[in-house]
Amino acid sequence: MRGLVLVVEDERAIADLVGLYLRRDGFGVHVEADGHAALAAVRRLKPVAVLLDVGLPGLDGVEVCRAMRAAGDWTPVLFVTARDDEVDRVLGLELGADDYVTKPFSPRELVARVRTVLRRSAPQVEPVHVVGDVRLDGDRRRVWVGAVEVGLTSTEFDLLAHLMRQPGRVFAREQLLSAVWGYAAAAGTRTVDVHVAQLRAKLGDGSPIRTVRGVGYSAEAP
Repeated sequence: MRGLVLVVEDERAIADLVGLYLRRDGFGVHVEADGHAALAAVRRLKPVAVLLDVGLPGLDGVEVCRAMRAAGDWTPVLFVTARDDEVDRVLGLELGADDYVTKPFSPRELVARVRTVLRRSAPQVEPVHVVGDVRLDGDRRRVWVGAVEVGLTSTEFDLLAHLMRQPGRVFAREQLLSAVWGYAAAAGTRTVDVHVAQLRAKLGDGSPIRTVRGVGYSAEAP
């Protein structure tokens, strides 16, 4: 099995359909229908990923994700929502979500998104990269600014790693979207900007990410 995916969805028909496709792809599936039960399941079951509906009764998906991150739990989270508003999308990414899928969606695409997120978060044999005060251990997927370790989502880590592998090279937003997320440029480059902003906030003054106006981003020593 590929691991257990926690599906948090209060519409039973959708939960059953998603569960069917995940099981076909070799995942184990556990379903919860509300936010409080979801948090308890995350702590109890240690899933490899969480498919999290935003519009849950009681504690909504946004609060569930916020509580997970506040507790230092960086299990990959994919938001699923009926709302396609950019504000909602940006909020989800700022909370530390790894991906964002809007209803109606293709179950096959959703499973492919789960596989992509897990592939990004899987341990890789990769050397340590150092740019300025930031040290990135690609093998252990850990990042430090000076002597302080910084917790990143799998997507934030992969974005930083992609930039730090080639210090000084400027990547267009479309290139980063394709390389890190595996999306076509049509998916919207705002996603890249939000993740860069999150990385800068977490890395603080030691952040090596530089904006090249009109082009994109690069990693350079301050």
